[in-house]
Amino acid sequence: MRIVVAPDKFAGTLTAPEAARAIARGWRRSAPGDDLVEAPMADGGPGFADALHSAFGDSSRIEVVTVPGPLGEPTPVGLLLQGETAYLESAQACGLHLVTGERPMDATTVGVGRAIAAAVDGGARRIVVGLGGSATTDGGAGLLAALGATADVPLDAGPAGLDGVSHVDLGAVRDRLAGVELVVAADVETTLLGMFGAARTFGPQKGLTDEQILTVDHRLDQFVQAVCGTTPAERRVADLKGAGAAGGIGFALMVLGAEVTSGIALVAEASGLDELLEGADLVLSGEGAFDYSSRAGKVVHGVATVAMRHAVPCVVLAGRIDVGSREMRALGVESAYSLVDRVGEEAALAEPARHLSDLAARVARSWSA
Repeated sequence: MRIVVAPDKFAGTLTAPEAARAIARGWRRSAPGDDLVEAPMADGGPGFADALHSAFGDSSRIEVVTVPGPLGEPTPVGLLLQGETAYLESAQACGLHLVTGERPMDATTVGVGRAIAAAVDGGARRIVVGLGGSATTDGGAGLLAALGATADVPLDAGPAGLDGVSHVDLGAVRDRLAGVELVVAADVETTLLGMFGAARTFGPQKGLTDEQILTVDHRLDQFVQAVCGTTPAERRVADLKGAGAAGGIGFALMVLGAEVTSGIALVAEASGLDELLEGADLVLSGEGAFDYSSRAGKVVHGVATVAMRHAVPCVVLAGRIDVGSREMRALGVESAYSLVDRVGEEAALAEPARHLSDLAARVARSWSA
């Protein structure tokens, strides 16, 4: 059999390349004659730059810059450079893993703006920003401040600093980015404001209390008005899909004219997933939690969608599975297997690579011809 191994990261335990290697290693134990191709995937969140670097190979290089993290601490960020294009993973500058829920009202996207500035200063004429996994909900205010935006309140102090904002000047930002193409690679389709906006949807996982969520949503509404204006037509950008990605970084970049694309679609194209699946017998994908959110621009759904175009069955190996068989098949997944169901959560977290390999070996006995 010819099998494509195309997992996402297993958040907090395995990167996508590590997961792909573990799956392939286990599969080969049970089916040594099968031909396996490893193609680690990512959406716009953590692992985005690594997956693209793996796909591009020697035609790209990583340049590390140091920027302020979400709470101001020096943080390294890898700019993936290929020709005049720079790929930036926003989670490296403001990711949730950098703060573990601490001081969510103060978390800022300044570091993402500094990384964009470094890419521009280095000669990049196209910048692709992968969004996802952020600790921030500042609407991208810090990002804009780092690029030269000014306002009547501090833009670099997280949502805590946006109270009462009424005027934002983006003139210096537009001048600095003149002639630079911006692309948003988003892992979600969330809008910025309201019931299904950035604060209400992702605020709890970032440590915001119920009261803070209401406060942040209100301040983001004020921020939109200060940046865009008061009429529905002027404020429309806040209602676009992806505006709420990474706590509103999507909004800030869209205001600057960024094109929006799916992060998984971009990585799949760069990796040649369509070509890899031509003539394949099976594709194996996976992620830490295969749940309802997997539908919204995530890796498993993206891989399954490409697989359906080639009539290739998609099987998922996940840390845990929180979807039923009907929803699974609606996502284009033929079958799914859980590490937690097999060995328990504690063991799965303690030795994820070993147990993922063992699970793959077991699955191979059922699926390998």
